[in-house]
Parts: sequence; C-alpha cells; structure tokens
Amino acid sequence: MNMIKERLMKLREEMNKEGMQAYIIPTSDFHETEYVSEYFAARKYMSGFTGSAGVLVVLLDKAGLWTDGRYFIQAANQLAGSGIDLMKQGQEDTPSIEEYIVTNLTQGSIVGFDGRVMNVNDANKYKQAFMMHDIKMVTDKDLVGRIWDDRPALPCTETFHYDEKYAGKSISEKLTQVREAMKGYNCRSHIVTKIDEIAWLYNLRAHDVPHFPVALAYTIIKENDAMIYIDASRLDEESKTLFAQNHIQVKDYEAIYEDVKTLEGPVLVDGNFVNSKIVYSLNTEIVYAQDPIVLLKAMKNETELANTRNAHIKDGVACTKFMYWLMQNVNNGISEMSAQEKLQELRKEQADYLEDSFNTICAYKEHAAMMHYSSNEETNVELKPEGMLLVDSGGQYLDGTTDITRTFVLGSITEEEKKWFTLALKGHIRLEKANFLYGCRGLNLDILARGPLWDLDMDYQCGTGHGVGHLSNVHEAPNGFRWKIVPERNDSCVLEEGMITSNEPGVYVEGEFGIRHENEMVVVKGNKNFYGQFMHFETLTFVPFDRKGIDKSLLSEDELAWLNDYHASVYEKISPFLTNEEAEWLKEACRPL
Repeated sequence: MNMIKERLMKLREEMNKEGMQAYIIPTSDFHETEYVSEYFAARKYMSGFTGSAGVLVVLLDKAGLWTDGRYFIQAANQLAGSGIDLMKQGQEDTPSIEEYIVTNLTQGSIVGFDGRVMNVNDANKYKQAFMMHDIKMVTDKDLVGRIWDDRPALPCTETFHYDEKYAGKSISEKLTQVREAMKGYNCRSHIVTKIDEIAWLYNLRAHDVPHFPVALAYTIIKENDAMIYIDASRLDEESKTLFAQNHIQVKDYEAIYEDVKTLEGPVLVDGNFVNSKIVYSLNTEIVYAQDPIVLLKAMKNETELANTRNAHIKDGVACTKFMYWLMQNVNNGISEMSAQEKLQELRKEQADYLEDSFNTICAYKEHAAMMHYSSNEETNVELKPEGMLLVDSGGQYLDGTTDITRTFVLGSITEEEKKWFTLALKGHIRLEKANFLYGCRGLNLDILARGPLWDLDMDYQCGTGHGVGHLSNVHEAPNGFRWKIVPERNDSCVLEEGMITSNEPGVYVEGEFGIRHENEMVVVKGNKNFYGQFMHFETLTFVPFDRKGIDKSLLSEDELAWLNDYHASVYEKISPFLTNEEAEWLKEACRPL
C-alpha cells in the first residue's frame, strides 16, 4: 500500500499546483465503456481497487472510493491500509459523492476532473450541487496523466468488418433507422461516442478493449452524411470501401473536439454517454434524449438471434466438457486458476471463438461470496472434493456473446448450503418460466427470482440480470431485472421482443460460500388475446445444473418439471458434440430428479 500512498501524495502535489481541494477519478474512458483498456485504468492505478465499477474522490487530507454491492468485500480487502475509505453505494449511511465533497470543502474551493472521462449528465449533476455551495469546477485537467510515468499507450488494433451474415443488417439500413429517429427529435446531427453503438452502426469490430471486440472511435451522423473519428491507418479495406459508399468521412480521432464547435444544430446528445468536454464545446441548440441506437441494438434481429443460438450451443459444449473434466479431476490437485485456464482452453476449441467476454470468476468456497472475485497468484487455492465452486464465464464468438454461471458441488456440503443452492435455483426457474403481458419491465418480474429468498429475509446486492450484446458488451442497456430503478444502470425499459437478458439470482454469505445460477434468455412473443400481447422467454444457455446441490423437496411440481425438461434439452443439444464417455456422464447428470 505504500505505492498507493505515494501516488496519492503526488496527485495532491498536482492538486496544490492547480489550487484544487478535490479531484474526481471515475472508472471510465472517453466513451463511457464498462471495461476500459489499461490506458484508462486511472482509478485502478490510483487506488489499487481492480473492480469494474467505482469512483475515487481525492481530497487534500482524505479520500473515498464509491462502489456497489458486488464489490464491497473485494474493495474492503484491496483498500486496506491505503488511506482510502470504502463508500458503500446504496447503503443508508453512505453520502453521495457530491454530498461528501460539499461537506468537506469550504466556499471558494475548486473541484477538478478530466472532462473527457465524465459524461455530461454526471458533470452537470456535480456542477449544480457545487454551485449551491459556491464551489468551482474545473473540467480540463488530467492530473493522473501527469504522474503516471509508465502509462500504457492508447489501444490501436486493426479493425475488421462484421459481415451481414452475422449482423443481419447493412450500414445503410442502420443509418436509415437512426436518421428516422433523428427526424423525430427534429435534429440535424447526432453525436455518438459509445463504442459499442458505433460498432453496431458501422458493423465494425476490433480488439481495443479486453473482452470487448470494438474500436475506440467517435461519430457524428448528419442528415445526408457522417463522420467517424478514428485513425484511418487501422481501418480494414472492406470498411474503408463501405464508409465511402455510405458517405462516411474518416477523420482523426481527436478532431471531434474542434469539429463540434462549428456543428449546426439542433444536435441530439445522450447525456449518459457523451463526455462533458464534447458537450461543453458545442455552440448550438442541444436536444438531450436517449440515443436511439440503445434500443435498436438491444432488439436483436432474426439473423443475430439465429447466430447467437449457435454460439450458445458451442459455449454449452465447452462448459459441459469443463464440468465433466472438473468432476473427474477434483482429486488431482487442480486450483482456481488452472480450472479457469482449462475452461478457456475448451472454449478455444470451438469454431469462431475470439476471446472470453469478461474475466472469468472461478471462486472456491468463501471466495465465491465476493460476487466479482478474480483469482490471482496471491489468492489462488487448490480445489478439494468438498464444498462448492462458482464459475461465472463467457465467450465472444463471431456468432454471438455468451455469459453463464454454474455452481458446482465438489463434495460434501452442509444442509444450509444445499437449501440456499436450491432456493436460488427456484428463483431462477420462476423467472425463466415467466409469462407476462407486453409492457412489463424487469422491475415487474424481479420478485419472481428474489421471492424464495425474500421469504426468508435473504437477498443479494446486485441486479438479477442484465442485457447482453451481440459480439459486443456482455452488459448491455436498456433491459435487465432489478427490484428498483438505478438511473445510472439504465436497465429498466419495457421488455421488447428480441432482447437478450441474463437470469442470475444467487446467495452470498461472507466468509462462507457463494452461489449463483445464470442462463441467458431472449424475449419472445406468446399468445395475443383480449387482454393484450403475452410474452415469455426462450432459453439460450444449455449446461446442466449440478443436481448434487438440489433439495428436491424445496421445488414445486411445475418447477421440477421445468428442470427435468431443461436437462432433457441439454442432453439432446449438447451430447452429439461430446465423446462417448462425456455423453454417458451427461446422461446421468441430466436424468430426471
């Protein structure tokens, strides 16, 4: 922790030079990307906290890091001895960032941040709170960059065109859809900075961000033409040709900051995504609204769905082979890290695998109580024929993005553990079986998953599910399952046909165990009658649940029937791709309870 303290000291020296009393470091890049490249890992560099969500606030005499319930245990461990206080978001006694700052600063103080890594909605929220207390805001200072001597370079990987046989729609078709939405807002131009949206719009992929096959870029869409801001030397020839055909001009990555100064409005801006430096540079009328690409991208077309079904079969084969391997080798000295390496090896054997869709969580016993635990050389432990192993993983394939969690029973477990294993699975089944009227949101359905736990005063401190992209981000807005609205999550929209969402209830007991059961599902239409259009979910994930953890007495007849039918489907879909020995094992793993 001496290294973190030294970095904080150097940062405070830079703050003093600028006359600043507070400095805000979010977990973000110039594009509001969830998983950032190492160039943008400023919050991790300054705090030592490695989770994917959090905001560090440094004052001259103290510091705090805000993160959500997924990371409370991990953050407490990683921040210990750093001089940084853990601020638990969502807890009653935790102040907001702006409350913390105004409480600890006096009138005339200055708060700074790099406006390129903060979206304009957050910047405006801070601005309003600070103005009420006569606190000034400076938004053009990258102080971390000044002290980060060995900062990695900006990523600049070669792009590739994502063929229509996977994407389902051409660049021209997608631009037409976006321009129709722009007309609805009476806007002449639209600024898009979210890289997954640009990847979708231009059928463009790259490898700039780990687990997230996209390119750092900006775009401005106008009524008859468009500009993409990216280093032209990294563009593949097919994309260059298609850009020219669709009147898309390629401009330098940084040129957007000058171009927006002369942009004619009204300009459509999604304040949740577009960074504050860009918006504060505009000199025209701004229309704030959700980017239309958010919904267009989330509602997968038939080609995307056909492809993602295929990706999930391949992923199901890899994960089922892993489950077989794990059960055969649990006595052979394997560890968390060697197990996750084996799983990745099995995914690599599948056609069109590109990379994992996030860092695999392979967590044994009490490690699984940390929802986003990541095993490393210091924490890695040997697996034994006892207790439970939670593995949350996913793959990026040319034909889709996957995300799956299974909790494996490696040997004897307590009756208490078996109870929670079954009740979490009970909630999973209830949600997967849901039949609901069109117009429902994840808010309406979340209690199906949490109900069996809430009945016993138990809960989990995260959402029940998130949207999933298509060869894109594994966490995708605007759909999800959550019992309350969390504005920054943007996961509470009406569930539309074609939206893919994870279903992952769990139980986490600090210092003891963690359990999670996760499938992906897609929203499909059911019957339509006098009452309206009914909807339900089609299951995409096919891997057995570990029957050794199930207390059959806690499941209703219809829940048991669903589970038996599901396991029959797993065997039917996955067994043809297994060896004879693996297929025989799978038949036993999937036999009716």
